[in-house]
Order: sequence, then structure tokens, then C-alpha cells
Amino acid sequence: MIIDKKDELDLIKLDRSFYSKNAVRLSKDLLGKYLVHSVNGKELIGKIVEVEAYMGIGDKAAHSYNGRRTTRTEVMYGEEGHAYVYLIYGMYHCLNVVAAKEGIAQAVLVRALEPIDGLENMSCNRYGKALEELKKGQIINLTNGPGKLCKAFNITKDYNGEDLTGNRLFICENRSFKEDYHIVETKRIGIDYAEEAKYFPWRFYIKDNPYVSVI
Repeated sequence: MIIDKKDELDLIKLDRSFYSKNAVRLSKDLLGKYLVHSVNGKELIGKIVEVEAYMGIGDKAAHSYNGRRTTRTEVMYGEEGHAYVYLIYGMYHCLNVVAAKEGIAQAVLVRALEPIDGLENMSCNRYGKALEELKKGQIINLTNGPGKLCKAFNITKDYNGEDLTGNRLFICENRSFKEDYHIVETKRIGIDYAEEAKYFPWRFYIKDNPYVSVI
């Protein structure tokens, strides 16, 4: 059983300047940071353990490839440090972090989290069950995928455009200690349509973390 680890943390919210870098650099820097959803006086916290970079105009896997601009993707062309949330397969939400600078349209997909605090609420959101009713495999599966983590954290399209330097959905670093881990770089998942871009090594995850979606 997971033990909530919030007491080990001294979290400080990341400011806008943190996000002012290209999506590949931001992807690596986001690993080990903490996603926080604060709602109704309660916090859900998860450590980011897996991400993918989408590099915009020249990346055939990106929604903004070749300068494509739609109502859905407009937030990617805006200020860095905002959430880009979209629906896939008509049922699963995906959370992305807008990178770079305004007009560049790059983003980082958050693929997996290690659940840290608020697991009871995550369990109810994800499975409709109390945490104590879950099997070990269900706990591992709480947040080990982009759709899973959005359901566990109750992140919907209502959060598209959310300012990640605000007070509802935000990302923090831990000031109490700097974790030492190895970053694995590999190709992204589920983008066979992207021709040569499907081979770009722009998926990053923390080696040996059990909450990574696919090893």
C-alpha cells in the first residue's frame, strides 16, 4: 500500500520563467516536479515521472504541425506555462504543459504521475471506490497513463488554458531535497501516423519508477 509522502515535501510553485524553454528541455526539467490540483480546500499531488515533448511546426506528431491553428490548439500559441487539455477517443482527457514562447506552439504531454497525496480522492475519481478497496495493481494504475491521471485528478477540458502559475492547477518543485535519478530517452507512444517523427526520442521517464506507463 502506498503511504502518502506529503510530509517529506517542501513544495514551491514554479514561476513563468521555468516554462520559457523548448518542449524537449522542459520535458526533462518537469521530471521529478509535482503536479498539484487544489480544489475545495483539498490537494491532489503527484510526482511527474513520464512526459513527451511535442515540438510544434516541424513535428508531424504535434497538433500544431505545419502551423495548424484551430480553436482546440489556440492555447498552445499563447503564453507559456498554461495547460493544454484535449479529449482523445471521445472519452480520455490529456494534460499538456505549454512550452517555449508565445506563438511557437510547443507543449509537453504529462504521461504518468507517481501518486503522492490525496489518494483517497484519486481512488474515488478513478474507480469510484475507497482506497482501501483497491488491489495493488489498481493502485499502480491510478495515474500511470495520460488519461488515467486526468481522471484521477479530475482534470477535464474545463482546465484547457488554465494558468499553471495560478492556485487551482499548478506545478511545484521540492525544496527539501534534490532527488537523484536517471532519465530514459526513447521514442513517443501511439504516433505511428507521424512518419519519421515517430522515431524522434522525445519521450522521457524516470528509470525504474513503477508508475511509468510503459517500460
